[in-house]
Amino acid sequence: MRVLVVNAGSSSLKLRLLDGEDAILAEDELQAPRAQIDDATLKQALDSPLGDAQAIGYRIVHGGERFISAVRIDAKVETALRELTDLAPLHQPKSLAALDAVTALLPELPAVACFDTAFHATLPQVAATYALPAEWRERWDLRRYGFHGLSHAWVARRAPELLGGTGRDLRIVSCHLGAGASLCAIRDGTSLDTTMGFTPLEGLVMATRSGSVDPGMLLWLLEREQLSAQELADALEHRSGLLGLCGTADMRELLTRAAADDRHAQLALEVYLHRLRAGIAAMTAALGGIDALVFTGGVGERSPEVRSHTAAGLAFLGVSLDEARNRHATTDAEIGAEEAPVSTLVLTAREDLEIARQVRAVLGR
Repeated sequence: MRVLVVNAGSSSLKLRLLDGEDAILAEDELQAPRAQIDDATLKQALDSPLGDAQAIGYRIVHGGERFISAVRIDAKVETALRELTDLAPLHQPKSLAALDAVTALLPELPAVACFDTAFHATLPQVAATYALPAEWRERWDLRRYGFHGLSHAWVARRAPELLGGTGRDLRIVSCHLGAGASLCAIRDGTSLDTTMGFTPLEGLVMATRSGSVDPGMLLWLLEREQLSAQELADALEHRSGLLGLCGTADMRELLTRAAADDRHAQLALEVYLHRLRAGIAAMTAALGGIDALVFTGGVGERSPEVRSHTAAGLAFLGVSLDEARNRHATTDAEIGAEEAPVSTLVLTAREDLEIARQVRAVLGR
């Protein structure tokens, strides 16, 4: 079955058509700032081979507690997805805008919602629960949901293939490093812990997002500086992270500046790596050990420097790289040293393949 994968990002709409063997038949990326999708441009894109689909799979950021697996979209499901916007006000509208725009042009095709939160539905209660008043947690579903689940789910399937195993008992720490970044502790193909929580703000330092910060400091800022909630949200989402530390959100520029002894870039890199190594160690603790460390996402795939710096601080876990392998790795490759007890892999992020798999499973084709 040919599946059109629709992935709405922060400023673009990615479209990819996969055939029954998961070969890419066509793809396009449309600019969609602030989730404003140009109907004429989208129609032109879908008038190409992209429109020769038999089903559509949509990446939906948030499924809440209701949607713990992919689901065929009907009127009731669509209503429920819109009701979840309060849980992800910065991300869910972009997914829904893509759903509206593509459905208007291809209304006859069966459509399936695939959720970034669903892979983390297996989080044990101890990992999912915040130490907040019970009435808050129950009234507003305050819990750790986790994100990047489609990427981590692909790692859970692909890594065992490269390592020549079935995935049973395999303990994987998956590092999705891009503009957004998160880690996932995977055992037996299931998520046991992750760094993002109720929102994608929690966890690692990211391109423009702060990652975890002291909530008491935020309360202090709200009271002392009388910032509005919107001003605070904008700063944490769009003006923090690497950008806030050194003025650039681009890891390539940051590495170049750090190598040229720019002290702000050097600090930003060290803060980023410090949080990353600490997070990997925490995920390893959740698994009771580690068999494979996997790098994926734009930075994880394309930055041998970040991989090398990260591994250099994890020798105590058994992580060691073959630097020649690391420098020349392109896609789906082992980069660990031969004698290292922990395998280290670089995987291309293929959420599209995971979405297509889920679409076929839901539709029974």
